[in-house]
Order: sequence, then structure tokens, then C-alpha cells
Amino acid sequence: MPEGHTLHRLATALDGAFAGQQLRVSSPQGRFADSAALLDGRVLEGAESWGKHLWLRFAGGDLVHVHLGLYGKFDVHPDVPVVPAPVGQVRLRLVSRTAYADLRGATACELQTPEERAAIVARLGPDPLRPDADGGAAYERIRRSRAPLGGLLMDQSVVAGIGNVYRAELLFRHRLDPMRPGTSVRPGRWAELWDDLVGLMAAGVREGVIRTVRPEHLTQEELTNGQRVSYVYRRAGEPCRVCGTRVRTAELQGRNLYWCPRCQPRFPLARRTVIATGPTDAREQR
Repeated sequence: MPEGHTLHRLATALDGAFAGQQLRVSSPQGRFADSAALLDGRVLEGAESWGKHLWLRFAGGDLVHVHLGLYGKFDVHPDVPVVPAPVGQVRLRLVSRTAYADLRGATACELQTPEERAAIVARLGPDPLRPDADGGAAYERIRRSRAPLGGLLMDQSVVAGIGNVYRAELLFRHRLDPMRPGTSVRPGRWAELWDDLVGLMAAGVREGVIRTVRPEHLTQEELTNGQRVSYVYRRAGEPCRVCGTRVRTAELQGRNLYWCPRCQPRFPLARRTVIATGPTDAREQR
């Protein structure tokens, strides 16, 4: 499932291609046909995301709410000389004089009012990529819960936008076992996690890829080719980049956890030095 930085990039791409323009709106597949007919010919005022949710705001106050889910894709094609015929199951198509965008396979594509948007946002936690995000609000939920921290970070009502990659890598960078209860996280430690998360996700928006591994933990080949690599995500059974211990995996709430049992001990005797040093880490990996 796309993580929060992907939705922010998508909102920016939609803004750049269509904001302020009158659009042809259709549903070649047919499942959004009635709503598309209501929007056809209107001006798109803008697009925004919150966590893994996306909204298109049209003149007149109507919104299109999109959640890509596991399989959805919203492909934006700016600056095209000719708009081709739709291919596949296109739920929603936007067309301007110079661009088009096709939505396929989304979990949700629905017409909403501002009040319905507000109801969804009220159920979401802060989005680290939004300027109004309050990391303290997320901590209030975490510190009161004995649920595993790894599960709490994936709970969109706690923090909006984190997926399995950011969850696994963030906990490794801060040497926290994913099964530690939320009540064990102290305010200072949470502040470090939040600041690091904001920096990592902002870098993801800029670069279009999640980068979490510090340069000193990359091989020469990885430094040269710039491919996306990870500390623990999808590295079960492989040696930890820092200590050499085999990375472990287990299932929590239907999703796979990944962690290093040595770098991320359940009950550390003393606080260890975190691997992250600040939000600029991801930018150092270019």
C-alpha cells in the first residue's frame, strides 16, 4: 500500500497538471459515472492529502475522495499532445487541454461534501507531512496504550501516513523493539522519533523513494547506483547492516514486522545510541 509521501507527491502532481483548469471528468469503467457526470466541466481548485487519503476539490464545493488501498494507481500524464483512449479498468479520468490522469483499482473513489471529509479527518492522527501536524497528539495516544509500538505506529488514528516500510525502518533507526508497549516510550524518545519521521517522509516526497540507511551502512555498490535499500524491511534472515545478527520477522495485526533482536532488544539494560541523528539523514544518501 502506498505510504503517505506517495499521496503527497500525487496531490502535488495533480495540482501541477490540473489546478485552476476546467476539466472533462469521466468514468470509462462506469462505477463512478453518475458522480463524474456531476463534475464534468467544472474547475479543479486543488488536491490535498492527509495520510493515505486524497481529495480533489472542485468548484462548487464537491470533493472526490480517493483511497488507493493495496492495488490502486492514479497515473498523471502532463504535457501530452494527444490524450489516448483509456486502457483497462479506469474508474476516474481527468482531462484538460494538455494533460490527463487515470485512476485504477482504488479502494475508494467517491463524491463527498466538506462535512464528510471533516468526519474522515477527525478519525485520523496527525500527518507528519502537513505543516499543522502535532506530534504531541500522537504521543498522547501512544503513551496511554499498552499495545505494541509497532502496531500503534501503523494505526492511522495515531499517526496518518506511516506504512510498513517507515514503521520497520524508524524503529530500527531508534533501536526500539516493535513489541515494546506504547506506555514504555518516554516523551524525549518520542520527540526524536517524530522529528526523524518528519525528515524521512519529507525526503521521500522530494525524491520519490524511501531512503533510510545512513551512508556508512551502505556498500560501495549501493552508494554508486542509488538503489533503495533498507535496514530491516524485507530483510528477514539476512545479516543486520550494523551488528551482523540475522534480521527477524513475525506477524502483527496481519502485517509483517522486521527487526534486529540485538540492535532492538525488548528490555535494554541501558539506552543505546540511536542510529538516526536528525531529519537530514535521508538527504545525505544521494
